Amino acid sequence: MAQFAVIGLGRFGAAASLELMKLGHSVLAVDTSGKLVDKYADHLTRAVIADVTDRAALEELGLDNYDVVLVAIGEDVQASLVCTVHLKSLGIKTIWVKASSHAQHLILSKLGVDRIIHPEEEMGIRVAQVLSYPMVNDYISIGNGEFVVEIDVSEKLDGVALDSVLKEVDGAIHVLVLKRKTEVTPHPPRDTALQANDVLVLLGQLSALKNIAPKLA
Repeated sequence: MAQFAVIGLGRFGAAASLELMKLGHSVLAVDTSGKLVDKYADHLTRAVIADVTDRAALEELGLDNYDVVLVAIGEDVQASLVCTVHLKSLGIKTIWVKASSHAQHLILSKLGVDRIIHPEEEMGIRVAQVLSYPMVNDYISIGNGEFVVEIDVSEKLDGVALDSVLKEVDGAIHVLVLKRKTEVTPHPPRDTALQANDVLVLLGQLSALKNIAPKLA
């Protein structure tokens, strides 16, 4: 179990806090709004009202004890930046910040935060990918142009060997997992006969994955 501090309980901050709790972590949420703090207090490890632009107030929260501090302040860009400056001055090791504009992104990058998040932009890209490749359930970028994707196997491939589907991209894609109902098979043999509604978890370069995805539809 890790410890996270989330500053800002708007829609993004609240969603992140609640999901972290579901995943079994400890969450401290901080907001200037007593109404929002009261709304989520019973669902989080700890919820506090504080002026996050006040360095002394942030220092009192003991944020250096948390694994990651997520600054999830929404429309008030100035408050977000001032809060981030204070967190850096307090020596907080890992800081993630939500950005709402490229100008804010530029400033945050100069401040040296660990990760800058653009929720709307990132979700837009994810939606576009799913619309373009509806057979792809989910995907994760692991850097260097490589992705892990989860793909549904269509009925037309029922009984077709895995090797025959992947032969055109031989060596460019690795099959990490085959999920069939309740069974999970890591690194399935290439001669495995696929069944409709199987789920494959693949690793490879984006270009190779884009090439193979339509063949599994």
